[in-house]
Amino acid sequence: MPLKPTQRTRAQESRAAIQRLYIAMRHLFIRGNYKPLGVSGEAMIEALSQLRPEIYGAITDPERVELDGLLYIFQRLPRGIEECRYIKLISREGFEDSNFEPVVAPKRRRNGYRIDTEQIYIELTRGRSDIYDILTHLTFLYVEAEKIRRNSEDHKGRKRREWLMLEKIVEQEANGEEYDKDIAYTYLSTLLGRAYDETVAACERFSRASDVNSIFHIAYWMGKLATEEAAEGIDREISFSSALREKIGHHYYGEIWAGKIKQFIAEQGWLQRPIHIISANLHSVMNCLYANAALGRDEEIEDLARELSLDSSAPLRNKVFQYAKQHGMYQIDDTTGTNISVQIFDTNEIDFSKVSPELSWKESYLQNEQPLILVMDYAFGEQAYETMDELLKPLEEEESPRRALNVQSISIMGKAGILEGKKGDIMVPNAHVFEGTADNYPFDNALMPEDFEGKGLRVFSGPMISVLGTSLQNRDILRYFLKSSWRAIGLEMEGAHYQKAIQSASRIRKSISEHITLRYAYYASDNPLISGGTLASGSLGVDGVKPTYLITLKILNQILQEQPSAQELVPDVSQ
Repeated sequence: MPLKPTQRTRAQESRAAIQRLYIAMRHLFIRGNYKPLGVSGEAMIEALSQLRPEIYGAITDPERVELDGLLYIFQRLPRGIEECRYIKLISREGFEDSNFEPVVAPKRRRNGYRIDTEQIYIELTRGRSDIYDILTHLTFLYVEAEKIRRNSEDHKGRKRREWLMLEKIVEQEANGEEYDKDIAYTYLSTLLGRAYDETVAACERFSRASDVNSIFHIAYWMGKLATEEAAEGIDREISFSSALREKIGHHYYGEIWAGKIKQFIAEQGWLQRPIHIISANLHSVMNCLYANAALGRDEEIEDLARELSLDSSAPLRNKVFQYAKQHGMYQIDDTTGTNISVQIFDTNEIDFSKVSPELSWKESYLQNEQPLILVMDYAFGEQAYETMDELLKPLEEEESPRRALNVQSISIMGKAGILEGKKGDIMVPNAHVFEGTADNYPFDNALMPEDFEGKGLRVFSGPMISVLGTSLQNRDILRYFLKSSWRAIGLEMEGAHYQKAIQSASRIRKSISEHITLRYAYYASDNPLISGGTLASGSLGVDGVKPTYLITLKILNQILQEQPSAQELVPDVSQ
């Protein structure tokens, strides 16, 4: 039955909820502080509850605590944040030189500084996406804390026996004392509103996660602070430092980061050499070029990479890294705050007779043009625009004319959510569509679906959706992008931002050639349309090795046979 003109689909309602969240977060950021359970915080909670993101599972259930979602956010927040009543979001403000020990979340490159028992500062240097990400996680945290508080009280508002027993268990755990885990799971299951077996499984998942407190500890402190706010009026508060509000959106960290890289290239005398930029992890290109030589092997890179990915292979990984540094790899570790380190490979210094056997190259091109390969670690959301935009600008030095980099290709390899297929499959986009805006970026992709066919993985081609945050997506929105005329193949957070910077540099600023080669390919880290297939269900693990190296090899094989005659000369930007 067709909808009446006044009716809205769930996808439209969800997109409206995302816009309300987006606007609310920008407003609170400008204002400087808010209380999560105050009027402004409640508006965010209402919008998030209406949205019902897949990654937050049972967020709308009034009693059942969402356990997979909690593990997901605690792996991305500083350890101990559940104990803190006051959270302050800051820029890089000198705490790295203080005596405070930084607390780094295992799956997000942010420094946290525990100021005292009640307050933590969290350093955000990667742009607005970083702020939206953490505020969404915190909003979800407070929703679940309220569930624990309600489950811990009887109908008269008195604490249940299970809560009092949990308090004792947490004390015993802190003192290193033994306690009966079966009894502890039973008490906790009541407070979480979950079945006993679900609670046991969650406890095991939390215990396996690195740098995350036990679920007993987390549940207790979430409920404790929620109770103190409800019963005693001791409000929790989130604030933003003035320095963070001043610097955000002005490319403060990206400009310093890019300047450091371009200065290094200039000091080496490499400005005129062809440069191929790759946004990817900091191991796959290095392994393809050096792993066999460093370890004295002659193996296919996928088999070798699986071995190197094991926890027990740290000595082997270090051996490859040290060999690479001695044979043409230069690593520029980030100290600016972007948390994006860079590797530059000088092909003049690489012995290509010892590289991965799957690599091919054109000897005349390597000898005549002497290309450089610049690999930058993954950016985060809008940070992709900031870093790429600054990197593609000409080098500016005092009393010297501006000098452009000779950028010949840009390749983006990333992981993304897939809308058809499963984890590990490959997506080759032909456009990026920026969610919630009219910004669409079609482009000619030098990578083709047939480049990856016959490798045992499914390959999908079509538009990719660049989203405001993966934690803001639900099935209704994703089905709309998949089934409507968009026919999207996946979602990620950086593609549109990269393409915006590239088009600006090539077509408007003219700081790089308009004929630059572009390559985009993603491998699926999750399928949010499949139950149990979201990022909260766990990482890709060794299943990510095959697609990662398939894409890396294809990018390198094209770069090492690049035809410079098809490229324009370096633009003259000296005026």
